[in-house]
Amino acid sequence: MARARGSGSQALDAAGAPACRNAFFSEAAYGRIHAAHGLVEAIVRGGVRAYGVNTGVGALCDVVIPTSKQQRLSRNIVMSHAVGLGPPLEPMAVRAIIAAAINNFSLGFSGVRPAVVDGLLALLEFNCPPEVPALGSVGYLTHMAHIALVLIGEGRALSDARSISGADALKSMGLAPLVLGAKEGLSLVNGTPCATGLSSLALARTQRLLDAADVAAAVTFENLRGQLAVFDADALGLRKSGGVRRVGERLRAALHGSAILGESAGRRTQDPLSLRAVPQVHGAARDLFTHTAQVVDAELASVTDNPVVVGTADEPRALSGANAVGAALGLAADSLAVAVAEVAAMSERRMDRLVNPLVSDLPAFLTADEGAGSGFMIAQYTAVSLVAENRRLAAPASLDGGVTSGLQEDHLSHATPGALKLLKIIDNAEAILAIELLAAAQAYDLQRVPLARAPYTDSVYKWIRARIPRYDDDRPLGADIQSARQLLKGPLPHLP
Repeated sequence: MARARGSGSQALDAAGAPACRNAFFSEAAYGRIHAAHGLVEAIVRGGVRAYGVNTGVGALCDVVIPTSKQQRLSRNIVMSHAVGLGPPLEPMAVRAIIAAAINNFSLGFSGVRPAVVDGLLALLEFNCPPEVPALGSVGYLTHMAHIALVLIGEGRALSDARSISGADALKSMGLAPLVLGAKEGLSLVNGTPCATGLSSLALARTQRLLDAADVAAAVTFENLRGQLAVFDADALGLRKSGGVRRVGERLRAALHGSAILGESAGRRTQDPLSLRAVPQVHGAARDLFTHTAQVVDAELASVTDNPVVVGTADEPRALSGANAVGAALGLAADSLAVAVAEVAAMSERRMDRLVNPLVSDLPAFLTADEGAGSGFMIAQYTAVSLVAENRRLAAPASLDGGVTSGLQEDHLSHATPGALKLLKIIDNAEAILAIELLAAAQAYDLQRVPLARAPYTDSVYKWIRARIPRYDDDRPLGADIQSARQLLKGPLPHLP
């Protein structure tokens, strides 16, 4: 594969290794990739039977493919596996999948040429993500096949937000279509890069969401005049949980110096669970987040191709197994999905207490014009709807089962669907937290007795109001919710 750089292009040596290395990839990684490709060449020369190198795939694994057809096999694998349907993945999700695939190849057991990795790196470097349909995967294969299409000049990609053909995408990057060699078609669709990339993206979003949930809980707790003693460090320290301890620290810092809470101290013996159990629920989710991050880190450090190539040029071996099965990722994604759904469900319960005049001591539904205005009445309906959808989505994908490829693939982990539904649950949770934050800002505006907020919660109120004014039934509230969601995508007010 040749790539234009300025007035020149990237040349390949006789073995297909780039003469000019990509600036974003280490020489050591290139060396591992090149060495593994040498093993595939030795397997081909020696006629060693190897799955997907000189045999068919799936239930066709015992059909031997002659050397003359191995390039065709690789191309046909990509073409036949590109069967995705439905809406396209977001570009960031596609980029995450590509990065995970590059990482997998860099470990040096797949056997693709360095030129294949260069093509994937170019898609990231030039921000030209392939168009990848979201649906159609039971574990892996489909999404990576649509990415691989672009490398061979097929499929479609985005360039400057325009949909263009794969061939034009390559031209825009100064690349020529790849002619895939032995095993390269299989390696490009194989392994767990899709589930790993999507899970990595979900982790980044979950980390931000958990921080936002603590912020939302703090401003609601203050508006509802909760009993601050529930966050006492000694009491929380009796539960051996790093997450509980961390959330307690954050809430104490967020609410420190609140005149509102100082005035209400001791008024109630015990707050409802949606207020007093925030450290336990948010903390449990943080603990599960830590575990899921460990699972994804382990996956990134693992070789997930099948087969893997090992040995020497004189004695090459292709080891067939099941490293491409992402059971650990599927189970972790299912678990984190439940945790995020629970955090969002608790947010809705807190938000209901803000709008419910039976318990809030605030104007009904946070409107100053009761009767003529509905305020946040129906926004709470929206939150309930999203909580209910999350409850449906949180059913485990790992147990979906299924049998494919003529009984050859008779156990499926559904790791990629698990990651996709986790991302959808995160979408819904972000919207629920946005509604809670808007309601809390409105509650501050309508407090019957004006008292000073804590310095941190005051900064949160000003952060919201700098973008979204008080609501007086004077505009569609849905637009405000979307604006609040955008706020959550940027930096949150800093909490020590």
